[in-house]
Amino acid sequence: MLPDALELIIVTPVRELLRESVVELQLPGADGYLGVLPGAAPLITELGIGQLTYHLKGGAESEPIAIIRGFAEVLPDRVTVLAETAELAAEIDVARAEAALKRAQERMAASAADIDWDRAALALQRALIRIQVARKNRNAAAIFTQ
Repeated sequence: MLPDALELIIVTPVRELLRESVVELQLPGADGYLGVLPGAAPLITELGIGQLTYHLKGGAESEPIAIIRGFAEVLPDRVTVLAETAELAAEIDVARAEAALKRAQERMAASAADIDWDRAALALQRALIRIQVARKNRNAAAIFTQ
């Protein structure tokens, strides 16, 4: 018999960010998003930079989470995410993320010979996903309070 929910555990090197019972989740794989349902086949995958979303029992969508690289272990009844960085949308400082985005854009526009393009592109991706996750959460909160 298939389980009716998954235990979702999100851990970073600094803390355990989340432990929740969910019925569905989407996580950013290295080559695209993965959808996971209870009873999924076992899998270990590399994570990229993106937004993790999940649904609680009853269909309620949760607060999105910005994930910055790592690994995920998928089992039929549990998903463990080991992320380099993971932030709840409410924790993201949008002004700081926008400043990081501006710095990354300026660095890439400078076209200096000594620029580390991989590092600059990574900084740009990190800033963009943090801004996207934070704004999505704030827009949803504004809609529900009206």
